[in-house]
Amino acid sequence: MQLRSSPASPFGRKVKIAAHYLGLFDRITVVPADTNDPQDSLRQQNPLGKIPVLLLEDGTALYDSRVILDYLDFLAGGGRIIPTGPARYDVLNRQALADGIMDASLLRVYEGRFRETEHHSARWLEVQTGKVDRGLASFERRAGAFNGALDAGSIALACALGYLDLRFAGAWRQDYPGLLAWLTEFEAQVPSFASTRPA
Repeated sequence: MQLRSSPASPFGRKVKIAAHYLGLFDRITVVPADTNDPQDSLRQQNPLGKIPVLLLEDGTALYDSRVILDYLDFLAGGGRIIPTGPARYDVLNRQALADGIMDASLLRVYEGRFRETEHHSARWLEVQTGKVDRGLASFERRAGAFNGALDAGSIALACALGYLDLRFAGAWRQDYPGLLAWLTEFEAQVPSFASTRPA
């Protein structure tokens, strides 16, 4: 299998951490993708031109990261990072919230990267920042409820916090002590969190 991604992508990191944890990473070759290059085959593999994409041996392309994690869990026998039964929905809900934090954070980065300075929208940045802040506050209130859980929701949250460290100098750390303690424990449990950290 091939994983199309980039080192800084928090969504690609999610897939890498899940693959490591499930014992599947040695079956995956990571192939860099350039989302800004119209000549990159990524746009044929995912019509949206977004990463990550997992290319299966038969040529099937799976996207986005939530679908890929579900597939990896299936390959590993099922129920490893996405449980069955009622617990499934808490995990998927946490994953969706963490993914939303990553989406909003990426939009904040893209505002500065792709729009000319005179066209930057303070209101747009405020809206995206509000999503991140509310998401983190929600996780902070529940931090003790999922301590020790290693599932799609916790992997996504760790990647969201890692992305905030990468792009926003870890400013979240001073306001969310519960999440900081949780991430410290996650790092100790999951060696691939360190090995997948962007340089």
